[in-house]
Amino acid sequence: MNAVHRHAAIINFILLVSCTLSLASAQTEMQANQILNTTGIKGGLVVHLGCGDGQLTAALRINERYIVHGLDTNVEKVQKARKHAEALGMYGPVSYDFFDGRHLPYVDDMVNLIVAENLGNVSTTEVMRVLCYEGVAYVKKDGKWRRTDKPRPANIDEWTHFLHDSGGNAVAQDEQVGPPKRLRWVAEPRWFRSHEFPSSVNAVVTAGGRIFTIFDEGPTGVYRKLPQDCKLIARDAFNGTLLWKVPMRRWQPEFGTGT
Repeated sequence: MNAVHRHAAIINFILLVSCTLSLASAQTEMQANQILNTTGIKGGLVVHLGCGDGQLTAALRINERYIVHGLDTNVEKVQKARKHAEALGMYGPVSYDFFDGRHLPYVDDMVNLIVAENLGNVSTTEVMRVLCYEGVAYVKKDGKWRRTDKPRPANIDEWTHFLHDSGGNAVAQDEQVGPPKRLRWVAEPRWFRSHEFPSSVNAVVTAGGRIFTIFDEGPTGVYRKLPQDCKLIARDAFNGTLLWKVPMRRWQPEFGTGT
């Protein structure tokens, strides 16, 4: 084989590998979209058990509304998965960790979606413990994917208006609330604008496992005329994942110039 033929063979091999990798990537993205469409999870915390090389884990973050965490019992696979996410520039919103194969490293009612081709030694009870209400476990069993939903208890109320509901009586019917004992999640920004302004959190309501707030993200400082930058913000109520934010115009303009 002369040099020209060798050069052509190398190019053909590179093209073949490139096409194979592109096809595999496209198939992984299709699988991720199929999982999210089937489960109906529109954002929040997604956990991939048995993440392996991490490719499906990363593909499950189809947009910024998702935080994805991959778990595996194999340390070498976790390290390889981390390198994959770093190469994609996704590490952070997509992360990976080693676990003991039995206990999921989350507090109760935290995860919106659990994806697993094989639960291994993780019990169904443990899966349901960490799922939030109306969360979904999507598990492959006997060659078929099966969906299991965690129902919302009837004794959890919603606060859909400024004074609870449209009746204006500020008394919830929730039987699970009580004095706060701990922080569940913390979200940015950590600081309000100024002690001379009204609270940066102007209003809070909750419905459908979401918390909706009007938040003033304007510049901090003591000068009262600094302009407002108010946003309507939606977060997952169980883990604080930012789902979306949209600007508001002239919310309480008497306290600033309005935007």
